[in-house]
Amino acid sequence: MLSTQYRLRLEGICKDIASGTEVSIEDMIWAQKLAKVNTSARGMLSQARRLSTDEDGSCLKFLDIGDSDPKKHKKGFNGADDIADWFKNDRSDDWRQRD
Repeated sequence: MLSTQYRLRLEGICKDIASGTEVSIEDMIWAQKLAKVNTSARGMLSQARRLSTDEDGSCLKFLDIGDSDPKKHKKGFNGADDIADWFKNDRSDDWRQRD
């Protein structure tokens, strides 16, 4: 659970990210560190990044699924192994391991 001070600071940073306003490197580092250890912060930051890259109001923005960086989106598969690798999750972003 975020303290009120942390939540308000993060909301300000996320508002700036979503609107496309410049955010200082110190604030970005702070927000990213907080997002690594707190699920709520991670969700807020992810949603702000998605809003900044997807202005047209697509379904993915509202569902908040997938990576918020369009450069990381998978465009196609070359075979069964490629599909299996896509579903494999090596990152420890599972909430049970992080919070």
